[in-house]
Amino acid sequence: MRSIQLRLAPALVCAAICLAAARLPSAFADDNVPPEMSYGPRFIQSDGAALYRATCRGCHMPDGEGAKGAGMYPALAGNPQLVTGAYVADVVLHGRNGMPGFGDRMSNDQVAAVVNYVRTNFGNQSTDPLSAADVANMR
Repeated sequence: MRSIQLRLAPALVCAAICLAAARLPSAFADDNVPPEMSYGPRFIQSDGAALYRATCRGCHMPDGEGAKGAGMYPALAGNPQLVTGAYVADVVLHGRNGMPGFGDRMSNDQVAAVVNYVRTNFGNQSTDPLSAADVANMR
């Protein structure tokens, strides 16, 4: 039983942080997310690094190295799957496996910013940035 509790602890902490962040109105604002896609408060950060800190680092860690515990949080650092911007944007918009989607709380500009940040940091060297128009076409 203790082993299960120890394995669940990181996931519970991550979930608590995400829920707390979702309740902080100072961290969110209405953006250019279409009203029909609005299911909660939206993030106000506009640059990729700030969005990463607000949405990604709790699970993927500050340096993008990922984590293992109650779940598997893949490393973003040096990750060859990040070469394709559309793949990363789809994951951010709609989620994948245990990761929630953020498409209802981020504008097209914000999704493009965080995707471009991840794809050009943590040892990733992508040179083809994703645009807000690309994200809009994916919604």
